[in-house]
Amino acid sequence: MTAKIMNELKKTEALLILSEPNRFYITKFSSSAGYVLVTAEKSYFLIDFRYYEKAKHTVSGCEVMLSSSPLSEIKELCEKNGITTLYIECDSVTVGKYKLLEKELSPVSVSEDSKFDRMLRDMRSVKSESELALIRQAQELTDKTFAYITDRITAGRTEREIMLDMEFYMRKLGSEGVSFDFIVVSGKNSSLPHGVPTDKKIENGDFVTMDFGAVVGGYRSDMTRTVAVGGVSEEQKLVYNTVLKAQLAAIEKIKSGAVCSEIDKIARDIIYGAGYKNCFGHALGHSVGIEIHENPSFSPRCNTVLKSGTVMTVEPGIYIENKFGVRIEDMVFVTDGGCTDITKSPKELIIL
Repeated sequence: MTAKIMNELKKTEALLILSEPNRFYITKFSSSAGYVLVTAEKSYFLIDFRYYEKAKHTVSGCEVMLSSSPLSEIKELCEKNGITTLYIECDSVTVGKYKLLEKELSPVSVSEDSKFDRMLRDMRSVKSESELALIRQAQELTDKTFAYITDRITAGRTEREIMLDMEFYMRKLGSEGVSFDFIVVSGKNSSLPHGVPTDKKIENGDFVTMDFGAVVGGYRSDMTRTVAVGGVSEEQKLVYNTVLKAQLAAIEKIKSGAVCSEIDKIARDIIYGAGYKNCFGHALGHSVGIEIHENPSFSPRCNTVLKSGTVMTVEPGIYIENKFGVRIEDMVFVTDGGCTDITKSPKELIIL
């Protein structure tokens, strides 16, 4: 992972990685602390006593160093390697941390150039075969959880009960955790795109929207399904079918070389054309990997050109205030000739 970064560094330059997602990306080691220092010739992983024993046996590609005073140790490494300029992750380093680095690492110059932020985003946007395998495994657990919970959603159960049931089952299957706090909303609450599960009881005639995902090997999945309980009105059926039509149309046009904003427009035009212009206010999708929201995104403002190897969500929705909402979300793997839908759960309207 570090070879590309090292090739971009001069002998007097280094990159310091502090953020947990990028630190994990480089080392494939999960920890709440630690620093990665990359020079043109060598990489170092400074980690404290809590993680050192495991790290020295599992981390490859970096020299693992037991750290007790990281900034002074980083300064020593800079002096040892003749480093005069240190790049940082401008997107994630606070002003306070930046000033501390300037002070503690002087006379090394701490650069405000964000070129390595961009490089890391680009690197992480294209998944390797091993990364894709982990995402597929996470999605398999997510699909199994959906199959499980559809047999357990009934009128009278609360949103919170269903959410807890799903999370426990997913963890029982082997998920390392949850991709994010699960969304389970029903009836009027389903008009809230990021609604929080409550003690509201599900009623006949409700839509139930569930947004959830698993974690395997540090990589995440993301999926949304909307089901109905008891029956649906003609309006509910129309909205559901409009969302599904928009999603299928967008997925059909996804391939390497496509522009993200143009994929978003395909789904948005269908939803707006059906009369729901003010009912779809979020982006069509986003990349997924170590973090649940990565770059690029399917949004009107993102003109990134898709690359083969990127994993994207496709999640159009229609939300009618104080009535109901529908969202359908799959993850797709971008290829040169199109895309592969990683999500295997059925998308036709399910009435329980």
